[in-house]
Amino acid sequence: MKFVRILDCTLRDGGYCNQWDFGETNIHKIIDGLTEAGIDIIECGFVSNKVHSDKNRSKFASIEDVSSVIPANRSGSIYVAMINYGEYDIDKIPPHSKGLIDGIRIAFHKRNIEPALEFCHILKKKGYMVFIQAMVSMAYSDQEFLNLIEKVNRIKPYAFYIVDSFGMMKKRDLTRFFSLCENNLDKDIFIGFHSHNNLQLAYSNTLALIDMRSGRDLIIDSTVYGMGRGAGNLNTELFIDHMNSDYAFNYDLKPILTIMDEVINGFYQQNPWGYSLPNYLSAVHNAHPNYAGFLSDKSTMTIDMMDDVFARMDSVKKFEYDKDYVERLYSDYMSANNAREAHMEDFKKILSGKVVLLIGPGKSSEIYKESIREFSSHDNVITISVNFSYSHCKTDFIFVSNNIRYKEISEGEKSKCIITSNIPDDAVYLQIKYKDLLNDNEFVKDNSGLMASKLMTLFDVKSLYLAGFDGYSYDTSDNYVEGPRVLMTKKAIMDATNQGMSEVFGKLSKHIDLHFLTKPVYFQISSDQFQ
Repeated sequence: MKFVRILDCTLRDGGYCNQWDFGETNIHKIIDGLTEAGIDIIECGFVSNKVHSDKNRSKFASIEDVSSVIPANRSGSIYVAMINYGEYDIDKIPPHSKGLIDGIRIAFHKRNIEPALEFCHILKKKGYMVFIQAMVSMAYSDQEFLNLIEKVNRIKPYAFYIVDSFGMMKKRDLTRFFSLCENNLDKDIFIGFHSHNNLQLAYSNTLALIDMRSGRDLIIDSTVYGMGRGAGNLNTELFIDHMNSDYAFNYDLKPILTIMDEVINGFYQQNPWGYSLPNYLSAVHNAHPNYAGFLSDKSTMTIDMMDDVFARMDSVKKFEYDKDYVERLYSDYMSANNAREAHMEDFKKILSGKVVLLIGPGKSSEIYKESIREFSSHDNVITISVNFSYSHCKTDFIFVSNNIRYKEISEGEKSKCIITSNIPDDAVYLQIKYKDLLNDNEFVKDNSGLMASKLMTLFDVKSLYLAGFDGYSYDTSDNYVEGPRVLMTKKAIMDATNQGMSEVFGKLSKHIDLHFLTKPVYFQISSDQFQ
């Protein structure tokens, strides 16, 4: 059969899951384990002038830094690193010599073809194996791809890649791009394939590729445990097992299993990757997977709503992640419906001079239900539950800013709902403009409890009491009365959310007499705010 090499890019592509903070010991464990397993090409990480030297991270500040992690006994493996074009000065790259990495992979966007290929040309002259990785192959028409191949042939790199950046390639797409390469790429250049798993096709597409009747030499990219941004990558352990059993290759699986057990599984527990509906949508819409991550982390949108947001994206903007762009798109979408404010004056009169009790869905609202029931029974207290129907006492209103939660409210209770304008319904008591209740903290900008609290500052409320606003625990089963309600599993996001809630509640307390009937567990408040 054709000559197939495996390139493991766990330390580079997998780094999107942990900000490349693997730890010095783990970086060596991964490289040593991959070397012991007989992996042909090992990508040690990124090289970038945007970072400083840090032995704990696989984003390196220089070629010399990345070369320092290569084991003394290379055992026949090839060691490479990746540079995103524009993030490193070609003049800083020394001529290749013994002790340095063997090769450099250059990734670039379509708009940077000419300068990126010139970078590759100079890099080859410096003596390195050059891997040309034009991102998002699906962004190229057949003629554009042929034009690119023609330019690549002049450089004669070690490898040229078909890149399924967004995990959206079907077998027919891969076959088409491979045919263009097979018939037009210089015969001495390896054809590489880099896949993502948004449509769960990374494995089947790869098997289809190596089974094609072709004599071309291939490089297949993979990561241990499929570690990678969003839906992840082709799994190294699955692919080498297939190559061993079906093609009599001799990779050693045990070191890979050790890496999975001792290193990668820990990162998976902190920040899982893999197939999900948001990642599926990003692939279907040919969009950058970071957009899926952004919308998913909001935890406010149904899949239908996410689909609508993807459908509104500009065709050019889809290919490169722009956080400011998707933030505006999200905010505009959530604010699209007209607010219904017919009962605004009545609501002001109801709240005027009153104490308001907001009840959140945290577990403390169950634990301290007697105290909450007793407090809510006072004549001057208006009780409003937030994003759920509270069963332990009668509430006057239900505030809902999350469409997913609104669907859980019974039809009989919708007449007392106060909803934000992102929720399309006219059978409610009051609808408030979504944008009017946002705050300026990125991680809790549209947190429902904070939005409800801000709403109270707009009226003549005497005092505001909160119960069941506990913050977020790493153990998601501890976060809600009714068990896990959102897939918030990223510890960094939980920490930032808790910090954001503490910060914004602190600011709100300067505008309203604010107290907590149940003390938050996972974020801080001042001692005089807890009653």
